[in-house]
Amino acid sequence: MSENLRFLPYEAVVDASFWYTLCQIKLDVDRLSEAERPLTAATMDPAGLTAFVDYSSFNTLAESSVDLNLKLMKWRLMPSLDLDVIRNHKVLLVGAGTLGCSVARGLMGWGVRHITFIDSGHVSYSNPVRQSLYGFADCGSCSEGPKLKAEAAPDALRAILPCTTSSGVAMTVPMPGHTTEGVKEAAQLHRLIEEHDTVFLLTDSRESRWLPTVIATSMNKLAITAALGYDTYLVIRHGVKSNDSAENKLGCYFCNDVTAPGNSKRDRTLDQQCTVTRPGVSNMAAAIAVELLVSILQHSDRGACKADDETLLGTVPHSVRGFLFQFSHVLPSTPAFSQCIACSPKVIDQYENNRDEFLEKVFNSAIYLEELTGLAELHKASQIADILELSDDESIEEADE
Repeated sequence: MSENLRFLPYEAVVDASFWYTLCQIKLDVDRLSEAERPLTAATMDPAGLTAFVDYSSFNTLAESSVDLNLKLMKWRLMPSLDLDVIRNHKVLLVGAGTLGCSVARGLMGWGVRHITFIDSGHVSYSNPVRQSLYGFADCGSCSEGPKLKAEAAPDALRAILPCTTSSGVAMTVPMPGHTTEGVKEAAQLHRLIEEHDTVFLLTDSRESRWLPTVIATSMNKLAITAALGYDTYLVIRHGVKSNDSAENKLGCYFCNDVTAPGNSKRDRTLDQQCTVTRPGVSNMAAAIAVELLVSILQHSDRGACKADDETLLGTVPHSVRGFLFQFSHVLPSTPAFSQCIACSPKVIDQYENNRDEFLEKVFNSAIYLEELTGLAELHKASQIADILELSDDESIEEADE
């Protein structure tokens, strides 16, 4: 038996050229670069033969190191944590501004590898301090203009982690009340939402969230909205129908509104069109939005889970409203509104069966949605009730006199 045993010194299985190159990389700091270097390592297989492994790509090392942090969380704290469902999730970010940058970084931290941006803006000099994916060089120079956010944001993600699959689409989201030819862009947005699992609505106007909400509802895709005020924020997950029943569906971002979205930027100067917020609000809202998605993905019903359900990561609220002035937040939950201008059956039916004509009417008329959903009649009824109430008060006063 002893005749079959062989002892081989460790030095004998280390390739000399590999050891020399590795030492040069570690010690010669002045010449250290991010360029790939052809390295060869040697390991011992069970048969006692030397096996050479190619370590030419540091991208693989970076990817495995990032995954290791998440796996340590799973191994030490949460054995039931499903990391694969997070990693394989495809996310569409509508808006590559302050919220979009922060949400993208949070998703990468959780291992999401497929992120697509939609934005039509350019990087301005005021952006880099609040929008973490952009730098001074992206703002342009005398010879080159500013970069499109839809191009700069994916480039930044790949620079952070090369294995990330990220792209950007430079387009304007069609909006109600904005008289533009938006049918072509609507078809492109429809295709993008169809290709992804979850859509984040991270724009800075109410009307720009309408069409993505309609499309996501039509496809029964999960949508998460993050909206900012000066020192407040709202994060809400739009309701998704369960496979068992469509009843008790949670409301969307527009379910608490009784007016159709219009052009909120009309007659505003450029400085008034930007969202003015305390710098920390966007980071707080983005972090909550990302953590909400991860918690939803750990639930067996995914986006159809109830507002009071819990996962191994904790509760899965319908919405989170934060108030930085008081450093507090509340977790309101509302059911879907039957006359909602975005997710009601009448709106979805028109979108699915008469899409182009329906969208043209919405884009060119600020009151069409109110007439379609019955909100216009609701307004008239409330006005009549106010008049009758006022008349009753006057008659009582006259009787007293």
